[in-house]
Amino acid sequence: MNKTLQIGKINTLEVARDSDYGLFLEAKDGSEVLLPNAYVKPDEMDIGELVDVFLYTDSEDRPVATTERPKAILGEYGYFRVVSYKQYGAFVDWGLPKDLFVPISEQKEYFHVDDWFVLRVCLDEQTGRLYGTQKIGKWLSIDTRGLFANQEVYMFVIAKTPLGYKVVVNNLFEGMLFDNEIFEPIAVGDKKQGIIKTVRKDGKLDCLLKSAKLTTDDASLKVLDIIKKHGGSIECTYKSDASIIADIFGMSKKSFKRTLTQLIENGSITLDENKITIN
Repeated sequence: MNKTLQIGKINTLEVARDSDYGLFLEAKDGSEVLLPNAYVKPDEMDIGELVDVFLYTDSEDRPVATTERPKAILGEYGYFRVVSYKQYGAFVDWGLPKDLFVPISEQKEYFHVDDWFVLRVCLDEQTGRLYGTQKIGKWLSIDTRGLFANQEVYMFVIAKTPLGYKVVVNNLFEGMLFDNEIFEPIAVGDKKQGIIKTVRKDGKLDCLLKSAKLTTDDASLKVLDIIKKHGGSIECTYKSDASIIADIFGMSKKSFKRTLTQLIENGSITLDENKITIN
């Protein structure tokens, strides 16, 4: 249970009392927030029960709770569509009735309705209002102490580059996924599980998609499963083009050859000049 109400975050609060407008939820310090009737589930929200809700401010800047989760919460990154534009800023759809405001001062380029942008959700400490910013550089850290190779991380894809895709790692660090190490569909706005490949001296990270870092057993099972789906035999060998291997098996040629060798040695497959066959 939360000690205090925290705008922009998921709060665990106690159902304190009922009203005509909804339920009032309470933090440990006694502060209350309304959960409107639209989100009340009578069978699950009795007085004294704990409820997980997201807190933001309504059109009159009053804290309000919802059981819905927006596309990104405070400190997270999301890919948002512009739904309206005013002289003082833009509004983007983030999955809640009240759209997220992006002030002109937080825009790096002109926003137009139906454009999509990567934004970070931030909090104005003076007003208590949440807002989106396109200026994400100032929120990224180069202090990578505590990070290490092979560490599992969360990644949000923010941009396509000539080398691959730029990502935000754990909502805090800048990372890179290289094209020649990507073996699954990927696009800006995707959320991916990954692994740190290299912690660079400049404070940035070279990363891999988790699917590209299969264990030997995982890779063997994956190859066998794909061959079975092709009827137990498939026209692919050590000499096959790397792009064909990536399309069929979703792995690099190096990993594929290593996996084939293991499968041959344990008698799982037979390899001839043109095809692989399951024994």
